[in-house]
Amino acid sequence: MTHILIVSRYYPPEIAVTGVCLSEVAKRLVALGHQVTVLTTVPSYPTGVVPAEYRGHLIQNEERDGVRIIRTWSYAAANRGFFKRVLAQFSFGCLAPILGWRAVGRPSVVIVSSPPLFNVIAGRLLAWLKHAPLILRVADLWPESAVQLGMLKNPLLIRLAEWLEWSTYQQASFVWVVTEGIRNRLLQRGLPLEKICLLTNGVDTSTFAPTSQAAARAELGWDDRFTVLYAGGHGISHGLTNVLDAAEQLQSDTQIRLVLVGDGAEKSRLVAEAERRQLTNVTFLAALPHHDMPRLLAAADACLVHVRKVPLFQGMLPVKMYEAMACARPILLAVDGEARQLAAQEAGAALYVEPENPAALAAAIRQLRDSPALAKTLGERGRELVERRFDYDQLVQTLNGRIAMLPDHKLRRPLSASKAANVSSDRGDR
Repeated sequence: MTHILIVSRYYPPEIAVTGVCLSEVAKRLVALGHQVTVLTTVPSYPTGVVPAEYRGHLIQNEERDGVRIIRTWSYAAANRGFFKRVLAQFSFGCLAPILGWRAVGRPSVVIVSSPPLFNVIAGRLLAWLKHAPLILRVADLWPESAVQLGMLKNPLLIRLAEWLEWSTYQQASFVWVVTEGIRNRLLQRGLPLEKICLLTNGVDTSTFAPTSQAAARAELGWDDRFTVLYAGGHGISHGLTNVLDAAEQLQSDTQIRLVLVGDGAEKSRLVAEAERRQLTNVTFLAALPHHDMPRLLAAADACLVHVRKVPLFQGMLPVKMYEAMACARPILLAVDGEARQLAAQEAGAALYVEPENPAALAAAIRQLRDSPALAKTLGERGRELVERRFDYDQLVQTLNGRIAMLPDHKLRRPLSASKAANVSSDRGDR
């Protein structure tokens, strides 16, 4: 048995994608016989509001799915406003290893996820203090993404972030990347191939599965209009103004509507803009718990996956794409590059739409509405693809094998039961 410590600012009950993905991995590592501890902070994403039961403590313990969770206090901020978000991320990176170093025990290996990039401060420090190998999981390239989106412009801050990023790649025993695009970019920058492990995100195909659309719509109170669902972040990277532009072109078709579910830095502006344009065919809903997503997906006629037209996003594989395919829903894919090649070209499970092209998106929506046989075929092909390649049970088996390949001298045995009990007795609210 290996004691695995996962360091992440986000973890359920938060709905942030990183936390959802890591929780799927963590509980499967437990099922494979490992002891898994997660070091995180109090839930506050995306509103910045900490639930009452998590307030007033420096450190807290809980357990979910056999995973032991250590929550340390850190500054909380809503997912909008660059400075406050960065401050919240930085506070976790610096405070978590100080507040949580004793509670996490003696891990055999440390896994830290980026972004947020400042997570690596906590991961590196704990790996050093505990004499444990470090695995760096990279879901997006920071600070490169922030620079391309225009969020980070200060040359000094960019240089400091790049140093933190690259030095962590070098320190890690291996770098776990979730897309080929990230892997290829790191290879271009000089990271050795043998140090990179490509292991994509995935989906629980037993939870996300085809179910009755009629039953889902009855539960949600939806009518029989052709409904395009976007469920995910409403941030600067998602380019959802383009969706409003497409909706404006579809206004005359009263049998089509678009439902946008989620939250983010741009949501309030998007809601105000839809009201200003009097877009009666657009509905905004609040973010939902992850366990409600299968029903939401089942109710949709098509699912939209959409990002801005940014070069770096050509290496993106959005998790919402896997979940929609697992539910056998046809996908409108406004993501170029790797996602297009996989879902649209290789699997034939999505209808590709050029990002930030509202006319093309409106035309694709009409095409799916008018071609139910095509929509059905896309959904069936998507389900087959994720069952074959992106089920979390298979993916975590691969990760387990890679962890087992770490040199024996780098892995530490977990505490005996008696010693673990002694450490546990020292924990608690402080």
